[in-house]
Amino acid sequence: MPKPPQPRELPGRLLTDPEMIDACRVRDFSRVFRLVKKHAGIYPSMIARLCDLTPSRVGEVMAGERRLQHMEVIERIADGLHIPGHMLGLARRSWETPAALTVIEREPAQPPAATEQLKPVDLPGSDLDNILALTSPTDPSPSTLQALRASIEDYWRRDDQHGGEALRPAVVGQLRYVVDLLGTSRSRSIKDDLYGVAAELARLTGWTHFDARQYNQARAYFTQALKLVKEIDDRQFMANVLACMSLQATYQEKPTDALAFVQAAQDTVRGGAGSTPRVQSMLAMREAFAHASLGSRAATHTAISEAHRQFELIRADDPDPAWVSYFDEPKLIVDTGIAHGQLGEAAAAEPLIADAVRREHGTNQRGRAFHAIWLARTQLQQGKLDQACHTATDALEPASAVASERLAGHLREFYGQLTPYRGEPVTTAFEARLREVLPT
Repeated sequence: MPKPPQPRELPGRLLTDPEMIDACRVRDFSRVFRLVKKHAGIYPSMIARLCDLTPSRVGEVMAGERRLQHMEVIERIADGLHIPGHMLGLARRSWETPAALTVIEREPAQPPAATEQLKPVDLPGSDLDNILALTSPTDPSPSTLQALRASIEDYWRRDDQHGGEALRPAVVGQLRYVVDLLGTSRSRSIKDDLYGVAAELARLTGWTHFDARQYNQARAYFTQALKLVKEIDDRQFMANVLACMSLQATYQEKPTDALAFVQAAQDTVRGGAGSTPRVQSMLAMREAFAHASLGSRAATHTAISEAHRQFELIRADDPDPAWVSYFDEPKLIVDTGIAHGQLGEAAAAEPLIADAVRREHGTNQRGRAFHAIWLARTQLQQGKLDQACHTATDALEPASAVASERLAGHLREFYGQLTPYRGEPVTTAFEARLREVLPT
């Protein structure tokens, strides 16, 4: 038996056309079918197949010789042509929420059954790797360490562009490799370098779990990163890991933990010879996020002021660590706007986020999507529905390029905030575009 054709998404301009809205409201399917044919290129034969109607019946309806009134038929038309339920006086259809915005509780992966455990015959076994490792030099060469650091930089770039889900197996494998090298290395200087590389890989692994909203695993790897870097007493990097843990705590709605982590980070670098204004500015902004999560308006504003004060002290020759280079002026501005937004100060937040979004360049797809969604939220808070939906639509293209459950969570929140406006044409158009980018 042939499978029924998949519904084609109607263009947003048709769903917001006043004539289409009126035709749906009065359930005038003669007009509906003619508009669908004219503006979406879906001809009567395809309408019949999509809606499980006979071609002759569709022809009679389009000619005005027959009316469709049975609820079951109207529901088939809504589902077959992807006409939102509210336009036809129906309940919200199941397909109107893209699968990517449906919250799914993750369960631990189950190992395959014994009969399914297939091993590639063309790959050497792990025992061969162990044997060959015995013949390797005790200490890795400087070029090996340089290659490891270069791979970490590449991992971070690809995480910004595509998300970390697909990277994680490679990063974890490299982390284990470096930890094994730590067990065999004898040179103190090489060991110190390896501890730094391992800490970076552990932080990156923790970040990929955090971005996937797998918070327990993320915390375990962040903790491992702290233990590794403590061996070389790199206090700046400790502060970096603690700042990551603070950000995660805000997502987990644990603002007290968030504040404790970031204050520990500030204590870790305070007065240290390697502390730079850029690091201090970034940490002050993370402190602002924590205070905003607690609803502490005055403390948030004080932390924001300190972040800007420290940023003004930055000099070109400051010995900034590589991991803080992302914290440039547009990032300072957009984070300032987000902190105001967290407090509900939408009027102050909107121009700051909008300015930063205009100035953003590069390949950080996730950052572009995050910031556009935040801008849309502040616009919606001020009652600017049209602007909010247009801004959120701009966020969909970069969002679709990144596998990030954290980003999907932001989309879910904005999507939920549109509930009071479900019947508005601009909301309908946004939802249609949303389903195109994040299909069911």
